[in-house]
Amino acid sequence: MAREILVLGAGMVGVSVAWHLQQRGHQVTLVDRRQPGRETSFGNAGLIQREAVYPYAFPRDLKTLLRVLPNRETDIRYRLGGLMHTAGPLLQYWHHSAPGRYSGVVPSYAALVEQSLDTHAEMIQAAGAEHLIRETGYIDVFRTASAFKRELKQAEKAAREFGIETRMLDADALAREQPGIHINTPGAIHWTQPWGAVSPGDLVAAYARAFRGSGGRLVEAELQSLNPQGSGWRALVQGETLEAEQVVMAMGPWSADWLTNLGISIPLIIKRGYHMHFAGAEGASQNGTGLKHWIIDSENGYLLAPMQAGIRLTSGAELTRHQAPPRYEQLNDAEAKARTFFSLGERIDAQPWMGSRPCLPDMKPIIGPSRKHPGLWLACGHGHQGFTLGPVTGKLISQMMDGERPEIDMTPYRVERF
Repeated sequence: MAREILVLGAGMVGVSVAWHLQQRGHQVTLVDRRQPGRETSFGNAGLIQREAVYPYAFPRDLKTLLRVLPNRETDIRYRLGGLMHTAGPLLQYWHHSAPGRYSGVVPSYAALVEQSLDTHAEMIQAAGAEHLIRETGYIDVFRTASAFKRELKQAEKAAREFGIETRMLDADALAREQPGIHINTPGAIHWTQPWGAVSPGDLVAAYARAFRGSGGRLVEAELQSLNPQGSGWRALVQGETLEAEQVVMAMGPWSADWLTNLGISIPLIIKRGYHMHFAGAEGASQNGTGLKHWIIDSENGYLLAPMQAGIRLTSGAELTRHQAPPRYEQLNDAEAKARTFFSLGERIDAQPWMGSRPCLPDMKPIIGPSRKHPGLWLACGHGHQGFTLGPVTGKLISQMMDGERPEIDMTPYRVERF
C-alpha cells in the first residue's frame, strides 16, 4: 500500500533510503537545506569499502594512547572541549572496543558491509553512473616492516573470516603498480574489492536524479520544525508545511539534535575530516607517474585519491564538537608528509573542505523504527562508512517499512540499545 513518506537528509544514506522507498511505489519527499551530496557525503575518500568488515575501534593499548596524547599526529587529533562534551560516549566507545565486546560487534557490522557492492551496483545502474566508478580497490603503503607485518595478519584474518581479497606488493611490485612513491617501503597491501567514486558528491547527485526520475520529490529547504501530528507527521521547511504518514531521520551529524527535540537521546560522537585538492606534479602525466590508485600512507592516516577535481588529500579524524570552527593544522601536517610521499602540485581549492562523521559508541549505525514515536524511522550514525552503507541501509529500512522480514537480523541496529 502506497504511503506518503518524508525523508530528512539528502546525503548518501538519505538519498538511498528515498530511492528504495520510491522504487516500492511510495510517495516520497526528500528534504535537505542543500543539494544532494553536498555535505558529509561530498568530502570523503569516495571509497565503497567492501573490505571494511572490522569497524574502527577505540585504541586501548598504552603505546597508541601515548602516541596520540601530544595531539600532533595526522591520523587523529582532538580538542579538549570536544572530549569533555562527548566524555560519556567516548567512555562507552572505549568500553565496546574491548576485545571480547568488539568481537561481538563485528558480525553485525560486517553483515551490512558484505552487501555494499551489490546494493551500490543496483543504484549505479539505475542512475547511469558507471562513468563515476573505478573498480580498482586501494593500496595501503607501509613505512615500517612491523606495521606491514601487523596489517598482513589482519588481511589474512579478513580473508579467513569474510573472504576479503588482497594482493601483497613488495617494493618493486608497488613501483610498477603505482610509480612515483618516494619513500622506502617494506611493502604494500592492495585491497582489490573496494570501488572508488571519482566524484563522491556527483555519485550521490546521480542517485538523487534517479530518485526524481522515478517520481520522487526533492525539496531544497531548511528544516525548521518536526512534530507528530495525529496519525502522521508535520514538518515546516522555510514556510512550507509538509505532511506525511511516516518520517525517516537520515540527517547524519544533525540527527542527534533533532532527535533530542523529540525526546530521543543518542550518544553521537563527531569525528571531523578535512580535504584539499591538488594538481598533479609537473610532467607526471607525460612520464607516467601520475596518481592511478587510491593510496593510503598507512602509518600517517591520510589518503590520496585520483578525483575528477584533482588529487584529493583527506585528513585523519579530529574529535571535536560538530559546530566547532575549523582548524587546518592537521590537514597542513598531512600535506607536508604527503609531499615527501608522492609528488603533488599546487593547491586547487580556495579553502579546505571539512565535514563531520556521525559515530556511535558501539560502532554500528541506527537503522529501524522508534518505539517512542510511531511512524518515525531512523537511519543515522554510520560513522566512517555512510558512503559505503547508504544503499544497503535504504534497502533494509524499506523492507522493514513495508512489513517484510529483512535479509539480516536488524536487532543490533535498533535505537533502543542506547
